[in-house]
Amino acid sequence: MPALQAWQREQANQHIVQLMHDQKELRGGDILFLVSCSQVISRETRNKFSACLVLHASDLPQGRGWSPHVWAILNGGTEITVTLLEAVDSVDGGPVWLKERFDLEGHELLPEINEKLFRCELSLMSRAIEIFETIVPVPQLGDPGPYLRRRSPQDSRLDVAKTLAEQFDLLRVVDSNRFPAFFEFRGHRYIVKIEKGT
Repeated sequence: MPALQAWQREQANQHIVQLMHDQKELRGGDILFLVSCSQVISRETRNKFSACLVLHASDLPQGRGWSPHVWAILNGGTEITVTLLEAVDSVDGGPVWLKERFDLEGHELLPEINEKLFRCELSLMSRAIEIFETIVPVPQLGDPGPYLRRRSPQDSRLDVAKTLAEQFDLLRVVDSNRFPAFFEFRGHRYIVKIEKGT
């Protein structure tokens, strides 16, 4: 939210930008950006805007579904593509406006990963405003593969039989506040939180 608020202030000289938290608040406008949105926005609501755009952290059509950048990191990915696409009835299936990539060096923890992701998303939003009247969206082509499932607290489980090195990518992507890493040992559950030292 702080990154969005800073972007809102940057845009204030040229555009009216409102931050909403629920689709019930949406009244209409030129562009609706869906940032980290867990709601499925109805067609009726989408039609109140000239463009309704989703920010999705995968190189679509691959990676449709939930938390694609987290799944990519868990599978060893070091380059994350963020796609700006039109919201349609088919989740993550709309035409593509823009794509932008960022690299990971393999040491970043979730706050650092999110900072790079947010920077990329805000850049795409700014570019979309600039090309709003001339953009020709490109349909997605190719087999998208299976939808990525929503992550659950159980996905933060560590395996006591594996080394920290083997599970480091899991440690770096867990949300220590909402879904902290944990392991079970000798009849008890233990929470593991990670942060960088100085």
